[in-house]
Amino acid sequence: MANPDEGLEKAATLLIALGEDHAAEVLKHLGPREVQKLGHAMALLKSVPRTKVEAVLDDFHKTAEESAAVHVDTDNYIRSVLTKALGDDKAANLISRILQGGETSGIEGLKWMNAPTVADLIKNEHPQIIATILVHLEHDHSSEILNHFTERLRNDVVLRIATLEGIQPAALRELNEAMMRILSGSASVKRTAMGGVRTVAEILNFIGTANETSVVDAIREYDPDLAQKILDEMFVFENLMDIDDRSIQLILREVQSDSLILALKGASPDLREKIFKNMSQRAAEMLREDLESKGPVRLSEVEAEQKEILKVVRRLADEGQIVLGGAGGEQML
Repeated sequence: MANPDEGLEKAATLLIALGEDHAAEVLKHLGPREVQKLGHAMALLKSVPRTKVEAVLDDFHKTAEESAAVHVDTDNYIRSVLTKALGDDKAANLISRILQGGETSGIEGLKWMNAPTVADLIKNEHPQIIATILVHLEHDHSSEILNHFTERLRNDVVLRIATLEGIQPAALRELNEAMMRILSGSASVKRTAMGGVRTVAEILNFIGTANETSVVDAIREYDPDLAQKILDEMFVFENLMDIDDRSIQLILREVQSDSLILALKGASPDLREKIFKNMSQRAAEMLREDLESKGPVRLSEVEAEQKEILKVVRRLADEGQIVLGGAGGEQML
């Protein structure tokens, strides 16, 4: 498929052509983001020419012959796409047939609501309860919800997520009571390792530059070391794989070759190749030779050089010269 948008439209066309029951069976095996994107694409398709349907079916038939099926148990994910595509009333009967009356926990139910709705439902709860809810949701979903809070509440909740070490069954029971049947859980649930620095970092990767700065500044006032740990986790060296080639070239101009050699000693083969392809052929060959001839180095040296390069990356991002990965960045160059 030529590009993601075209592929999405083809997939949506295929699901419509398959008919309601078969499409529902397909949707059961997709992840939450895939289901939501497909639902939106299906909703946009008002009419499809017969020739296009035939072309999509032919393309699918060829692809199916070459690919093996991958099955994932994701029954709950079907709610979102059907609701978006058909509306609440029309989707209700189909959802009940597909899920066959399977129970969905309250927190799982929130995954099917849009961010403004969830934010409105939970904004008046205690910030600790809100933090407990958000760590159960997808990180990009949580970031959208946070963006609908006031700045003060948003900063408070993120700080609580960062310092959250685990959730006891008793806390889940209190959560259920506070949400008045909107949320539900189980007393048998074991302590779950959720929250913490990594969770905050992944949420902030999607939240957008302005709100990210505000949140990090608020955490820094409370605990400078915690704020730095979050920043360190937000963008790690391997995330350079997610940066566009033009940005990689800008970064390489700011990095000394000796520093790059050390940093790449701890990089994956894929990241090395990405770096090589964004250099001149001669420079890439010299770097390959230097890497091969470089003897063993301490992990601490590698990590130190990687952090120095990441400082360059963040500076260029702050200056607006490059755009880091993440769904929440408002500025595009």
